[in-house]
Amino acid sequence: MATDETNLELDKSGSNKNNTTDYHVPVMLNEAIDGLNIQPNGTYIDCTMGGGGHTKEILKHLGDKGKLIAFDQDADAGKNVPKDERFIFVPQNFRHLNRFLKLYDGLPADGLLADLGVSSHQFDEGDRGFSFRYDAALDMRMDQRGGRTAADIANSYSADQLQQMLSMYGEVTNAKTLAAALVDAKKQRPYRSIQDLLNVLSPMAKGNPNKYYAQVFQAFRIEVNEEMEALKEMLMQIPQALKSGGRAAIITFHSLEDRMVKNFFKQGSFETIEDDPLFGSRKVSPFKIISKKPIEPTDKELKQNPRSRSAKLRVVEKV
Repeated sequence: MATDETNLELDKSGSNKNNTTDYHVPVMLNEAIDGLNIQPNGTYIDCTMGGGGHTKEILKHLGDKGKLIAFDQDADAGKNVPKDERFIFVPQNFRHLNRFLKLYDGLPADGLLADLGVSSHQFDEGDRGFSFRYDAALDMRMDQRGGRTAADIANSYSADQLQQMLSMYGEVTNAKTLAAALVDAKKQRPYRSIQDLLNVLSPMAKGNPNKYYAQVFQAFRIEVNEEMEALKEMLMQIPQALKSGGRAAIITFHSLEDRMVKNFFKQGSFETIEDDPLFGSRKVSPFKIISKKPIEPTDKELKQNPRSRSAKLRVVEKV
């Protein structure tokens, strides 16, 4: 599994230099816009505004009566809000999708886009605690208005909980051994900073230390921000959010995300579907699959933006 966190950290640490200095280079920009099949006077949703790359491109394709509603829980994203009467910014997690679409008269919409990658900007802001390249508080919260920090998790989780988190979200090979070491270390000194965590990781690292650190940090970040739970909640709201003929385009960066998106698009539900011996499967997906296989970055984009190499784009249309 090639991860977004591993890609970014290796790019920044020197193994794969990414020369861009932008807040965030939008991944598969043209492919995502093409997938949305934008109608000039339609209503569109950007679930992850970030640096605003996809947002600005959607606006270019909208007419005077078009509307774009963008979500982002990270306060820094608010600095990238375009001055455009057709645009509405919602400073919230996309798990609250339909609640705010109803509030801003955005239901049903003509299209929805979600880029699930973490922006380069977030890794470059050392005090956010996302990167092992800086020493700062062990935070990792996207939304700093509340919730658990990475330090809270490191200090409160049992060895079994840590092992499950590290295995599932980071695919850390020695997750059980590392989890035990993390629990032992906190008995001597509670975790407060990134360096506190690195002090435990350093002697445990397998293979490339930077890659190992990145896998562990990714696991903590996903757990802190409840990323898989939020994604599941957002996906479940898409059938209601889109009108017939409306499209959803989602860019994932690791296998857990992609599998969840793929299965939901295929089934239209997270419920277990049992085959009826007489009439076959009773559940019918509300989606028509537009991209039979996930769309991946071109060779040109891979050279220009190495962090895109694990990205996959899936597109569906509401029936």
